[in-house]
Amino acid sequence: METLQKIALVFTILGAVNWGLVGILDFNLVEFLFKDIDIVRRIIYIVIAVCGLINIGLLFTHIEDN
Repeated sequence: METLQKIALVFTILGAVNWGLVGILDFNLVEFLFKDIDIVRRIIYIVIAVCGLINIGLLFTHIEDN
C-alpha cells in the first residue's frame, strides 16, 4: 500500500501544481496539453481526484522512527 500512496501523492502534487497555475496565471496545463481530447482530460481529473482520496489515508498513518 505504501507504493500506491507514494504514486498517488505524486499525482496529487501534480494536480496541486496545476491548480496553482490556474490560480496564479489563469493557465490550465491539462487543458493546454489535451485541448481537443475531452475524455482524456476528464480521466486525468478523475485519476487525480481518486489519488487525493487515497492520500487521505496518510492522515491516519503513524510515522514510525527507525
